[in-house]
Amino acid sequence: MLHVVKRDGRRVSFDTTKITNAIKGASEEIAYNLKESEVIDLTQKIIKRLEDIDSGEISVEEIQNLVENILLENGYREIGIVYANYRKERTKIREIKSDLMKAIEKIGVETDRDNANVGNNFSSKLLRIASESNKWHNLSIMPKHLAKAHENGDVYYHDLDSYNLTTNCLHIPTKEILLKGFNTGYGYIRPPKRIESACELSCILLQSTQNDMFGGQSHPDFDNDMAVFVGPTRVEIEKEYKEVGLEDSVIEKLVERRLRKNISQAMQGIVYNLNTMHSRAGSQVPFSSINIGIPQSEDAALICEIFLNEYEKGLGKGEQPIFPNIIFRVKDGVNKKQSDPYYYLFKLACRVASKRMNPTFMNIDADFNLEYYEKGYLPATMGCRTRVQSNVNGEPTVKARGNIAPTTINLPRVGILAKGDLDKFFSLLDNRLNMAKDSLLHRYEVLKRLRVKDLPFVAGQELMKGAENLSSEDSIEPILKQGTWAIGFIGLAETLRALIGKHHGESEEARELGLKIIQYIRDFADKTTEETSLNWSCYATPAEGLSGKFIAQDKKVFGEIEGVTDKDYYTNGFHVPVEHSISIKEKIDIEAPYHKVCNGGHITYIELDDYPTEDVIMDILEYAYTHSNISYIGINFHIKYCRDCGTYLSNNECKCNKCGSLNIQGISRVTGYLSLDERFGSGKVAERSDRISHTNGIKFYNKGE
Repeated sequence: MLHVVKRDGRRVSFDTTKITNAIKGASEEIAYNLKESEVIDLTQKIIKRLEDIDSGEISVEEIQNLVENILLENGYREIGIVYANYRKERTKIREIKSDLMKAIEKIGVETDRDNANVGNNFSSKLLRIASESNKWHNLSIMPKHLAKAHENGDVYYHDLDSYNLTTNCLHIPTKEILLKGFNTGYGYIRPPKRIESACELSCILLQSTQNDMFGGQSHPDFDNDMAVFVGPTRVEIEKEYKEVGLEDSVIEKLVERRLRKNISQAMQGIVYNLNTMHSRAGSQVPFSSINIGIPQSEDAALICEIFLNEYEKGLGKGEQPIFPNIIFRVKDGVNKKQSDPYYYLFKLACRVASKRMNPTFMNIDADFNLEYYEKGYLPATMGCRTRVQSNVNGEPTVKARGNIAPTTINLPRVGILAKGDLDKFFSLLDNRLNMAKDSLLHRYEVLKRLRVKDLPFVAGQELMKGAENLSSEDSIEPILKQGTWAIGFIGLAETLRALIGKHHGESEEARELGLKIIQYIRDFADKTTEETSLNWSCYATPAEGLSGKFIAQDKKVFGEIEGVTDKDYYTNGFHVPVEHSISIKEKIDIEAPYHKVCNGGHITYIELDDYPTEDVIMDILEYAYTHSNISYIGINFHIKYCRDCGTYLSNNECKCNKCGSLNIQGISRVTGYLSLDERFGSGKVAERSDRISHTNGIKFYNKGE
């Protein structure tokens, strides 16, 4: 008649099946094929130990201690470690759920570094406190197997604090919203008449949209959208000059000169605003992306040119702007070749990138982009790499659509558990894929309870496709059907090492297997799209804090495995490891095929030693966009400048060579966007220190190699 004392003081009858199920669960967690007879034998040993205690009641903690000890004593070390770690995770969750004061105390000292764009001020800390409480609430409302998968590190539900509140990201229909006007909640904003006010309002659109969402926002066709406001500005300027009696022959030159000046001031305002105005309760500046480079008029080309020039100037002392992310789209016949009409914009973009690391570059001639371009849909992306295009529920436009939510799979853990058995690997991967699918479908069911009034700006002002003709009390479900649902992954390199001992930068066998694995994820996403009539995609996750979280959890269970868990981070997405010596050409050739497979988002980084020249960047892009099907590329290098006078320094300089100051700022690219070095999370700090440049072969194209 043994009774178990629960943590809340209740006394319940002892049930042996709970012990049996706990042992089975721990063994299944690491894919250990524990026989039924072994489970029964272990359960009986635990019961015998309980009988030896000879007590009428025992606490839950004491029983769990016995289970853990019996597993370890009888040679089931791996199962025992998993069981112990799960206990620790559950204990941590109970402590936070029962007493949020502990979490609040920790946040009160410093916010975490999961997002390098979040500061450490009052607003940031207040937001993090609210975030922590809602995370645990959302874990408690979801099915237990899904909550356990997140807690154990099998999969990861991004922005768990927003799980029940909002969606991820959006390509804003900038021109369309500006031309009809909008309401941020305090009154109607009329359509702008001049480029200056249009640019100011474009920043308000980014800020207001971000306050309704948890991810980033984009102007997907900025130069063409802003171009519609150039003509009216030109007319207004001309009218002013005519009113003072100037002759027509003089007015024409003065108008164009004044117009350029006005546009320059407007573009400077965008750069300044997006690095100073705050969103999300004042915790961060808008996570903004701007797509340019395919002008459809001379006015659009003028916007593109002046915007790049103003971004190149930097902030007040010439400091590096962190935002916006800039994506320059490259297209044969538009700007790629010297004979193209806007080649000069491409050259300018490369010059600016050689100093500022922005723009990054998108290849419209990649076949999976070109098929939409030729149908009249201009592809765009975000600096965080999110890509939205195909649509089973409507037109495959980019504008007014975004990713609804992502779930990321811990791919290296699947590789470790498979122990070199590829059949077992794909069987386990099936399990994780279905888990990711279940989690996103559950999130869909939760989110569709939201009404338009819960997203008052993006839904209420019809920035999101599907919001047309909805009332404030209507469900946002039509919007959820227009966006994408992303199944992400990280750590392909470590997965391959765990399976066959080499990653895709080291052997042809690994390259073939790597593509097979990611194609398997893409095929699952495509199949799920057909089954559910929702837009599913394969996503090379921009894992900023997650790369460090997953590997820390795996180290606890599996220890340090050479080439797999022996660092402080997993390699992002499908990238070749940052410490692996490889030429630029090889890196492009290896990573290019993944861009087509990862239709939910992708990027390839080329790491350089120091500031490159414009010609170096053009060489890299010329090879990539002529000899491969690669799409989105970023050129990385370390930026250093003096905080006191703005002077830029080379990487080997620690003292300003102009004013002598030691007050030096470092800037690096994190996972798609720039950040101050001191704001990196621990995993990304470790990754950046391991990065080596891909300098070998920079001139491969010009040399004909």
